[in-house]
Amino acid sequence: MNLGRLGDVVVGTAGDVAGSVVDPKAGLGKLRSAVTPRAVVLLGAGLFLGYLVARSRH
Repeated sequence: MNLGRLGDVVVGTAGDVAGSVVDPKAGLGKLRSAVTPRAVVLLGAGLFLGYLVARSRH
């Protein structure tokens, strides 16, 4: 991932979330098209690592 575009991605995601609040049906369609197996694996790995870090601090 190009870190120079990270701000653009964050702003785009925030806009999609705001649009989903206004039109949930269109937001759900965008979410379905954006979810890829790679994104699911990265999300799962991030959640697992966050769990391990929180558990080690407790």
